[in-house]
Amino acid sequence: MNEELESLRQQIDDVDRALLDLINDRANLALRIAQVKARSGKGGTFYRPDREANVLNRVLKHNQGPLSDEEVARLVREVMSACLALEQVLNIAFLGPSGTFTEEAAHKHFGRSICTVAADSIDDVFREVESDNADYGVVPIENSTQGIVNSTLDMFMESTLKIVGEVELRIHQHLLTHATDLSGIEVLYSHLQSIAQCKRWLGDNLPGVERIPVTSNADAARRASGEPRAAAIASEDAAVKYQLPVLKKNIQDSPGNTTRFLVIGKQETAPTGSDKTTLLVSTHNKSGALYSLLQPLAQNNVSMTRIESRPSHCINWDYVFFLDLDGHVENPTVRASIEELRAEAGLLKVLGSYPKAVL
Repeated sequence: MNEELESLRQQIDDVDRALLDLINDRANLALRIAQVKARSGKGGTFYRPDREANVLNRVLKHNQGPLSDEEVARLVREVMSACLALEQVLNIAFLGPSGTFTEEAAHKHFGRSICTVAADSIDDVFREVESDNADYGVVPIENSTQGIVNSTLDMFMESTLKIVGEVELRIHQHLLTHATDLSGIEVLYSHLQSIAQCKRWLGDNLPGVERIPVTSNADAARRASGEPRAAAIASEDAAVKYQLPVLKKNIQDSPGNTTRFLVIGKQETAPTGSDKTTLLVSTHNKSGALYSLLQPLAQNNVSMTRIESRPSHCINWDYVFFLDLDGHVENPTVRASIEELRAEAGLLKVLGSYPKAVL
């Protein structure tokens, strides 16, 4: 038995050394790419969302386990992140403060070898990228149980930024507090979305506790950390950041609770073969106007995966529509649909074509 264990451990040591050599080989290749770009005068953009998505999809296609695709994707992202940081450390703006789910989404998409820039609001995330204080931004767009994030949609009506990627993050809501049991909690801090996502649990377990909405769950944890009889709904990252014990785990009502985030930047993204295109469209106020917008999609066999309406903020009862289409704008059928839509729409704006979320 001891000889067999020793042999297996020796094999693990050998694999570890081979892994280290291969990772450093990859890092050296990344440095050489940076040098080639610098010599050719093309060193401005080191991060390519389409390239990253293609690498991940190609690796996952060959994964035969025993590690899950999700775990492999996480490991490969971190290797890519560390290699990219040798070329350029990316500044990523997110909805702060530190410890929010948006920061977690930023790390899931870009890895840990980045510099994060905490913004006070979704509007400020857009401004950080527009002013070049950040290379990219990450903003929430929708939750699987609570729906769309209207403030993000509204910013796209005035911003020139593009959607360059998306992230899907499983949301685990935890009850953080210094109190040793539920009876010791007198006040609860939380973002309104999280209160809604935990509505049944809160009604059953903390029915008489005052609920105070705050701008983010990280802010909730920060506030509760200084009050012995307060609690917060937040993530494990926030629990560690603000040294606040987790009293109850996974208090969200839906076990599949997931939030989708968008990555925003200034560049166009090349097609990967697994893409989405998001449009902002306004229509003339006439009978059958919405039907006339959707008809080109059906005629060109383009699948629309989401439609949302928002007030235009220009004229009362005038609306704009946000459409998610399956496919890249360079796809002939998607391009044809968009050209036909332009003829019918009062305004059409392509917000971006970008890779679909990879796990």
